[in-house]
Parts: sequence; C-alpha cells; structure tokens
Amino acid sequence: MDALPDFGATLLLLLRDVTPIMGILFAFQLFVLRKPIHNPAQVLVGMVFVILGLALFLEGLEMVLFPVGRMMAAQLTAPEFIYGADALIPAQADWTEYYWVYAFAAAIGFATTIAEPSLIAVAIKANQVSGGTVKVNGLRIAVAIGVAVGVALGAFRIVTGTPLHWYIITGYVLVIIQTAFAPKSIIPLAYDSGGVTTSTVTVPLVAALGLGLSETIPGRSPLLDGFGLIAFASLFPIIAVMGYAQLSARRASRHNRIHEDNNP
Repeated sequence: MDALPDFGATLLLLLRDVTPIMGILFAFQLFVLRKPIHNPAQVLVGMVFVILGLALFLEGLEMVLFPVGRMMAAQLTAPEFIYGADALIPAQADWTEYYWVYAFAAAIGFATTIAEPSLIAVAIKANQVSGGTVKVNGLRIAVAIGVAVGVALGAFRIVTGTPLHWYIITGYVLVIIQTAFAPKSIIPLAYDSGGVTTSTVTVPLVAALGLGLSETIPGRSPLLDGFGLIAFASLFPIIAVMGYAQLSARRASRHNRIHEDNNP
C-alpha cells in the first residue's frame, strides 16, 4: 500500500510530460494535415495503456531494478566476498581481484540489450527493409555483445580509476577507421544501434551498476566515476555491428569465390 502514493505521483508527472506530445500529434493531424483521426476510441485506449505501462515501468525501476543493481555491486565488491571472511584485507585491492564484477557487468549488458524493446523494433525493421539480408537475431546478438564488452570495460575503468576520455577517444577513432572499410549499407544502421541500446531496459540497470560500484570501491566518487557506463554501452555496439557486417561480407565473398572455383 505504501507504493500507491508514489505510483500516483509518477502517473501525474508522466501525464504532464506526455500531454504535450499528444497535443502536438493531434494539432498536426487536425490543423495542418486537416484530416480526421481514425478510430479515436482505439487511439484513446492505446494512449491510456501507454501511460499506465510507462508509469508502472518507472515505478518498478525505483522499487526493484535500481536497488538490485546497487545491491549486486555492493556484494560483488565486498572484501568478504573477494578475499574471504577470515583473509587479510589489503589497503588497496588489485584490479584483477574484481573479475566477478567484470563478468557480472558483461552478463547484465548482454541480457538487458537482448531484452531491449527498441533494439527489437529496429532489428525487425532492418530485416524487412534489407529483404532478409540483415538477420533479426544476428543484429540483436551483435549489439548485445558490443554492450557486454563495453559495460565490462566501463566497470574495469571504475575499478582502476583511469580517465574516461582515454577509452571514449580510442573507441571513436576505431569507429572512424571501421567506417572507412565497412559496407556502406550497414554504417547508418550501426550508428543507430548505438543509440537504441541506451533505452528503457539497459540504462537503469547499467546506471545503477555504475553508481553502486563507485560507492563501494574505495577511492571512487559516484559523481566522477559512477557515470560513463552509458557511453560505453552506446559506443561499443557501433564497433560490434560494423565488425559483424565486415565478417559477414568477407564470409559471403569467400563463399562466392569458392562457388565460382567449383563451377567455372
């Protein structure tokens, strides 16, 4: 019962934010396009479902996902877990002692990306537009692998305390190099794939993980070190998708060459 007032407040805030969007859509439909709204009752019911669903989702984030992310980060970085209950705890832990943190970060990055609704929508549309050339599951897995590597590397950065810009600059230099050699048809999709990962499912858990790590690892600041994981989650899918396209193009070229050699 304590959650009901919080849900009501979330619902009111969401109505305040969504109402201008609805107003713009209806205004353009009625006054610019000058066409009636088809199935207004269905549209209204759908909007109610969207608002209720978003409110429930946001409330669920606050009640479950954020606390779980911080709790897992605290447990994985606890000295008792890393060294054992009776072991001598050093003043400064070595980055190699946090291998379970990297594994958990990679697993969370992969799982949340696979479940990301925006990525599923983009993958389905890409499959339709490309005539089946871009596989739905292939694109989703490539993006998920990129996020997994990026979040794990971001967790490593928090543990070691190294500057964020070293990784981001190096990553975008690699993206520029890949762009020069990747198939031209995949480049826009690869760039969009980096954006769709930073959405409703991935962002809350990844942000909670970063803040939890920075709060529990000695010498780290939540403000300076807790943020930045989202940048990794949006950068490395671009690298992964272009790499996937390059490998697919090379495999197809090799298959065609073998076919031509066997059928002169």
